Amino acid sequence: MSAEVLEQWLLREQEMKANTREFGLARPDQVKGRTGLEIFQAMISGELPAPPITRTLGFNLAEVASGRVVFQGRPAFDYYNPLGTVHGGWYATLLDSAVACAVHSTLPAGKTYTTLELKINMVRALTEKVPLVRAEGKIIHAGRQVATAEGRLFGPDGSLYAHATTTCLIFDLPGAA
Repeated sequence: MSAEVLEQWLLREQEMKANTREFGLARPDQVKGRTGLEIFQAMISGELPAPPITRTLGFNLAEVASGRVVFQGRPAFDYYNPLGTVHGGWYATLLDSAVACAVHSTLPAGKTYTTLELKINMVRALTEKVPLVRAEGKIIHAGRQVATAEGRLFGPDGSLYAHATTTCLIFDLPGAA
């Protein structure tokens, strides 16, 4: 395990927790006129609430740039399946968040999306012995109506636990006009 990388990730986790003022949903007036990237930047700064799922499943938005989003999470015993490892649904939630938000980060104001397809390959078991993991999503193609992205779930030592792809449908945000 890379102690230096883990230390950086732990510091980022402290920063994220300090900036998270509340969990909830942003009101329409809080996001109107903002691009996808601006919405995520406001979440990171604490101006907008963090989504409730991040509290429930122990992960946070760590980094965002246009076409690239990183979530960071702690595998925990609470997420174990009967086999004694982290449930695949936890992997899927982090990767779905990363790849879909990579698409969202490219959208102009007034546009939104929905996931059409999500494909995940889990390549290594994950336990609470791994202190933190990151799910990084990157845009592959951002079209006018369809976008695709790919993602990887990895540990601080670079070990790959899963990878994913998504296809998203892009459309006008209702009431944005």
